[in-house]
Amino acid sequence: MVLLPLDVTDDASVAGAVREVLERSGRIDVLVNNAGIGSSGASEESSVAQDRMVFDVNVFGLIRMTKAVLPHMRAQRSGRVINMSSVGGFAPQPFMASYVSSKHAVEGYSESVDHEVREHGVRVLLVEPFNTSTGFDASVVRCENPLPVYERGRRTFEAILAEGMKTGNDPAGIAKVIVAAATDPKPKLRYTAGSGAGRVSMLRRLVPARIFDKQIRKINQLSAS
Repeated sequence: MVLLPLDVTDDASVAGAVREVLERSGRIDVLVNNAGIGSSGASEESSVAQDRMVFDVNVFGLIRMTKAVLPHMRAQRSGRVINMSSVGGFAPQPFMASYVSSKHAVEGYSESVDHEVREHGVRVLLVEPFNTSTGFDASVVRCENPLPVYERGRRTFEAILAEGMKTGNDPAGIAKVIVAAATDPKPKLRYTAGSGAGRVSMLRRLVPARIFDKQIRKINQLSAS
């Protein structure tokens, strides 16, 4: 295994990492866009600079990496770009709006680009995990302007997030789904990953919006109104 330094928020770093991979291997067959950061707090409590930080990693970092490898994949007429989305890419999560909206953006970008490049032998695919047992909660961008009016909701969300990391899916299981996306002879656009992800996806598609909305509020201990 060879580890290379890479900052997905820096154009020169992205170009340098891709160039070195090509020099070492001569080709790029799979890109997994896994870099990401979370957010915590009501939207009103975070600054635009904090929101921009989340998008620069989760969305523009992913776009930088994808743009850097696509010309090489097109030239060899094969390759897969696997973008790590989330259940938050298709379902809301109060007090995590920046993260959730960034994952919605990843979903739209990936599906659109997949249509552009498919005829050139390249696929852009999505992996959508649910809670995974990692240190994700320790590195979220926490609001810099906390307001008393949101404190109860914010604390409830942070407790839910911490519990989700503690009891979440084994990362090895998520890795197996990524490998499947990279190797399936007939790949799907979306791969839910981990217990719970498929269930939430099905509920989002089939349950009436009013009932789904009510369940989101119940889980987050928000008033029914």
